[in-house]
Amino acid sequence: MASPPARRARLRPLARLARALVAAVWTGRAGPPHPRPRWLAPRVPGFLSLLPFRTIDLVLIADLVLAFILFRAVQALLTTEVADLAAPLDQGEIAFIAATSSLPLALRDRWPLTAWRLAVVLIPWGVVTRGYDLEALFSADAVIMYLLVVYAVAVRCERHVIIGVWMISAAALWILGIQSGPDLPGVTFIGIAMVTVTVLFGYNVQGRRTAAGRLAEEERRSEQALAGQAVLEERARIAREMHDVVAHHMSVIAIQAEAVPLKARGDVRLLEEGLGEIRTLSLAAMTEMRRVLGVLRDGEGRTDTAPQPGLGRLEELAATARTAGLTVALKLGGDLLDLPTAVSLSAYRIVQESLSNAMRHAPGSAVTVKISRSGDELNIHVTDDGGDRSAAGAAKAGGEKHTGHGLIGMRERAAMLGGSVWAGPTGKGFAVTAILPIMEEA
Repeated sequence: MASPPARRARLRPLARLARALVAAVWTGRAGPPHPRPRWLAPRVPGFLSLLPFRTIDLVLIADLVLAFILFRAVQALLTTEVADLAAPLDQGEIAFIAATSSLPLALRDRWPLTAWRLAVVLIPWGVVTRGYDLEALFSADAVIMYLLVVYAVAVRCERHVIIGVWMISAAALWILGIQSGPDLPGVTFIGIAMVTVTVLFGYNVQGRRTAAGRLAEEERRSEQALAGQAVLEERARIAREMHDVVAHHMSVIAIQAEAVPLKARGDVRLLEEGLGEIRTLSLAAMTEMRRVLGVLRDGEGRTDTAPQPGLGRLEELAATARTAGLTVALKLGGDLLDLPTAVSLSAYRIVQESLSNAMRHAPGSAVTVKISRSGDELNIHVTDDGGDRSAAGAAKAGGEKHTGHGLIGMRERAAMLGGSVWAGPTGKGFAVTAILPIMEEA
């Protein structure tokens, strides 16, 4: 007598087959449709923008058209042959038989498993209505409809459901071959082979689409990770630049703290003035330090003590851009030399990156740089006219690739100061607009 584990091991394949059959007939559900390629789902033209959908599903349209063609073809065929039947069919019966070959096809895209179940019921029912003509099972309309429905199941359903569908289809064809006598066995074997090939092909398509979807998801995650890394790197670079600003303030505070007592020599008024200056510088240093801590979110904390530029060096920056082939026009308004160091540095870097983008993507263009101070805001507007786009395209084809990190840096600099940046095409060119709040260092 076999042990319980051995009996369970023998019964396990039967349980799997039973599960597959039950899933195919009743419990199974089709998975979500795979995204259509753009050529199979083009966007709705602008003059049809009031329609409730945004894309045109060409696969669904093809199914509906084919279903209509099959319906009309079977209807016309039965209408011409009705006189030869022993029991003539009325128009309702003819319409029902035609629907058995068309209705599942119209439903297969949205509900593939339901369409298959409907086909399994409607095809024999249509044969019975037609007068037990078994050859109708292998008519062109029935074969086309059934294979397309089985393909939809193989593309959208789980493996055990697909196995159940194949088993039921093969068993039905085998039983039909036994009951039909010597007339249809060869056709039955061909039918089983066609269903098998359709199932294998559809399951292979499902596997390839699933793999492609996973690959696209991994690429999306990789791009997000690279973008996040670029943001962190840009924040670290900005913070290293701001280090020099804070170091300058602290150096001045140390000098003032040493010089004020010597300068005051017991004069209370001079001592108060000196302490007030130290307080002002301390508040400015604390403001800059908070900005650095807000930007620098990694743990390295490396410093770069190179002198940092500001708006006072705009003419030098424009001259460098002109030597690279750009035509640069500066339009400056308001007092731009009396800006907080952090604001002046960020504004300089935004203009610098905008000019670099124009050199890469619009060589030879005319660039206008407008900077104005309005109350407690600094407005920056950099535009180019597009220049020689063909040259830029040749540069890209030669291997140059714009990573987009420059725009990330602009936005990070503006966000550090509580400002904002807009960038995008305008006409044939490109425009960058930034608004930076001016917070006094005292």
